[in-house]
Amino acid sequence: MFFRYLNKIRYADDDKISVRQLFLMRLPSLLVGLVLGILLSFVTSRFEQALSSNIEIVFFIPFVIYMADAVGTQTQNIYARDLRTGRASFKSYFLKEGLLGLVFGTLSGIIIGPIVYFWFGSLTLALAVSLAMFGAVALAPLVALLVTEFLALEHTDPAVGAGPIATVLQDTLSVLIYGVIVSLVVL
Repeated sequence: MFFRYLNKIRYADDDKISVRQLFLMRLPSLLVGLVLGILLSFVTSRFEQALSSNIEIVFFIPFVIYMADAVGTQTQNIYARDLRTGRASFKSYFLKEGLLGLVFGTLSGIIIGPIVYFWFGSLTLALAVSLAMFGAVALAPLVALLVTEFLALEHTDPAVGAGPIATVLQDTLSVLIYGVIVSLVVL
């Protein structure tokens, strides 16, 4: 099924393609990322009340975002590589990576909760960070897969476009999840 991608997608290859062509291949996803980055800033600003109520809440935004991005990037890289070799089944990846997201999300949430509690002595902050970590990390592989698959279906090299787009989408979802949970639990 995925062998159809092999002959239709033009893959970026620094050894064979000029800098101009590489630039033109990479520019669209970076521009989409720029626009979505503005959306990320807007989403973050919607949680000003929660963020300003307790500075400790802010400390964990980069951590939650990083963990979700790390999990999503692993999924994206493996799936994009396997698309090129023709050994990728979207359905199989979706099921397995969805399960991995739940496992990594649970593990991350369980690990970070006690650390936050012992660091700040706040059960509500620990609960909020733990739940947000679970939600952001659990969703990350699915976001990465969907973006990578969409780009492959559009005959765009997923290794070029999926990174910037999936990252900013996942960052936005992570901030949204974190902001909603913190607003509900801490405020």
